[in-house]
Amino acid sequence: METEGKVIECKAAVAWEPGKSLSIEKVEVAPPKAHEVRIKIVASGVCHSDWAYLYDVAKMKPRPFPLILGHEGAGIVESVGPGVTKVSKGDKVIPLFLPQCGQCERCLSPKTNLCTKNWDKTQQGVLADGTSRITCKNQQIYQFIGISTFSEYTVVPEDNVTKIHPDAPLDKVCLLGCGVSTGYGAAVNTGKVESGSTCAVFGLGAVGLAAVMGCKAAGASRIIAVDINPDKSEIAKTFGATEFVNPKDHSKPIQEVLRELTNGGVDFSLECVGNVGVMRAAVEACSPAGGICVIVGWIEVEELSLAPLDILLGRTLKGTYFGGWKSVEVVPRLVQDYMSGKLLLDEFVTHRLTLDLVNQAFDHMITGKSIRTVIEM
Repeated sequence: METEGKVIECKAAVAWEPGKSLSIEKVEVAPPKAHEVRIKIVASGVCHSDWAYLYDVAKMKPRPFPLILGHEGAGIVESVGPGVTKVSKGDKVIPLFLPQCGQCERCLSPKTNLCTKNWDKTQQGVLADGTSRITCKNQQIYQFIGISTFSEYTVVPEDNVTKIHPDAPLDKVCLLGCGVSTGYGAAVNTGKVESGSTCAVFGLGAVGLAAVMGCKAAGASRIIAVDINPDKSEIAKTFGATEFVNPKDHSKPIQEVLRELTNGGVDFSLECVGNVGVMRAAVEACSPAGGICVIVGWIEVEELSLAPLDILLGRTLKGTYFGGWKSVEVVPRLVQDYMSGKLLLDEFVTHRLTLDLVNQAFDHMITGKSIRTVIEM
């Protein structure tokens, strides 16, 4: 049945309040307004950030509820609003929580990917006009960072979507909407890991394993994977780790262990946990003689404490958001890299569930059973 221009009724996983399980509801998704795109979501990865904004709210800036989470999806354009020129009905696309308008000062700068288009609005769960396009039980449902991929349909701004190869498998490339792009880019783009270098990656979820993959792609000679879950040892080697270290196996702080293993510290360290204690360890695991630490893990309100000597002698501390990539421009290239065998994606997917079972995906994640669960709509 033709849906263009009409309200669509569909299923979505609604977070009615913090700390409570997601509820599968029938929602209404309005047609796209000017410069907006309505997407039929085919698949969505379940990211740790989705869990954190629901259950670990003390460490995050407050988000409005009720809310539909999900920001790592892929789908097909169902319809477009007036003025949309970048995608068309039927295109395969990946919605992006980080826009790229191509016109603002930051988009025109090679130094950053932090486009300002509609940023303040989408961070508060609404689109350009200050409202969401999704309702349930006569209530507005906020769209998590403007995206909401835990819904069979969603509406996003035109600058928050990118067209991808028509043959791309959506249940795989959805992971490029957040985790894999972030970790991989942290190594090859933000950190600029060098050939022959020694690297340490802290935290071996999807983001950390993607960082390991990036270190390998950059030609690092030693890639030390660090995690407290011993089950991550073998999977880390799949992505290119040369060694695995479990902090629980040592009486010394992990930064001391790594400095001893590497004759004074690693060249590059990447923190992919989102824990300020691990962040400090990652900094101090770097060589003071030019070591580079990249903070990848997401946390918003806690403070990171460092001693002046952690930096003063020559270490560099950097942050990265979405791997430093210009989103609309680069994600289609990463899709092509996957399709040509340059980038692993299948190996991240350990579980597949339907939308009705999305809460199980959080359980798998928190108990360490999964790398990535993909929700298939």
